[in-house]
Amino acid sequence: MKTTGTVLIRGARQLLTLRGPKEPRRGDTLNDLGIIHDGSLLIRDGIVEEVGTSRRVENLACARDAMEINAAGRVVMPGFVDCHTHLVFPLLGEPDADEEAAARLVCSSTGQRLEARARSHVEAMARHGTTTVEAKTGCGADESAEIKILRVLSALKRDPLDVVSTFLLRLPPDGNGGEARRGALESVCTELLPKIRRRRLARFADLVWDSDGVSPEWFARYLSRARGLGFACKIHADQRSPAAAIVTAVEHLVVSIDHLEHATAADALPLGGAPTMATLLPAVSLHNGGHHAPARALIDAGAAIALATNFNPRHTPTLSMQAVVALACLRMGLTAAEAISAATINGAHALGCADRVGSLEPGKSADLLLLDVSDYRELARQFGANLVRLTMKRGKPIYKAGEVARRPPRELLPA
Repeated sequence: MKTTGTVLIRGARQLLTLRGPKEPRRGDTLNDLGIIHDGSLLIRDGIVEEVGTSRRVENLACARDAMEINAAGRVVMPGFVDCHTHLVFPLLGEPDADEEAAARLVCSSTGQRLEARARSHVEAMARHGTTTVEAKTGCGADESAEIKILRVLSALKRDPLDVVSTFLLRLPPDGNGGEARRGALESVCTELLPKIRRRRLARFADLVWDSDGVSPEWFARYLSRARGLGFACKIHADQRSPAAAIVTAVEHLVVSIDHLEHATAADALPLGGAPTMATLLPAVSLHNGGHHAPARALIDAGAAIALATNFNPRHTPTLSMQAVVALACLRMGLTAAEAISAATINGAHALGCADRVGSLEPGKSADLLLLDVSDYRELARQFGANLVRLTMKRGKPIYKAGEVARRPPRELLPA
């Protein structure tokens, strides 16, 4: 009689454990995937219990009654951690529509409709190997739209993925010397952030760094207020001059600074050795034809980097972390190992959950992928292909690749 709570994944040609230090990976450690050739792992009640060579793990007493999954000839690796997405907002529509119109569209949509759309995106992410995803708001000064999105994200948590919610401050445009923007920022700090914290609707407080009419000191005040309330903080730095945003991020111990498409090699230096993660989004440049973040300069400076999709139904409709890994290798000069580390364990560090996910180690959640390739470097070469054969979340399959239905012979006869 097989024990349903115990699973043995056996005989992987390459088992990528990502075992290593508790800190984010930097420099040469990005290339260390902790590979076990002919590897197996034992899962009990959704938690990784043992990892090692097939000979050792298969001979353990607790493996004898386990349900077996044969991984012979294939790669087994941690599930992807997509640490930067815009899952719900803006909704699919005209690419050039302004943010105010997009917020009105959210307010006019029912929560059920928003949840159904977001759930379809989450399920597609699971099919492509993502097991943990972060999702942001970003409706500007519209409090009702922000709260509605956060409630939708709360409804999506743990079904089937872990969804980490982020409140994103996006100040409205202002042509009156910045007075309206400063007023909106004050309202968020004194009213909206405390309300979100009391209701436990978000883990992170993010902000779009756009200093038009607002001095960096105001954004620093927002970060201080958010941290005082118990939020971890992030910064969107996709403006043409991100230097001030980077300095502020390091000074305020921001968990991650994201985008950096316009950063220079000199801008990378303050992030070297800093606890702040640099989250890079190669799909952004693919869709808008712009610059890529200076990945090699960041790595050489000693910065910790993560990769994410920036999935956005309107502007960046890319939800496959496999595609992001390939783009990072093809366009940013990362090795396959560096990209995988940035898309798994470092992505988990960017969300503050690396103690639970991002690597395959005893005591961690059994979030993993079985790939239909025999070498992990295929992830860097096969752009656009879905290589996932099986996605597991907490030790349970949430996606299995199936066969394409064939037409009956009689339908193939000439008319």
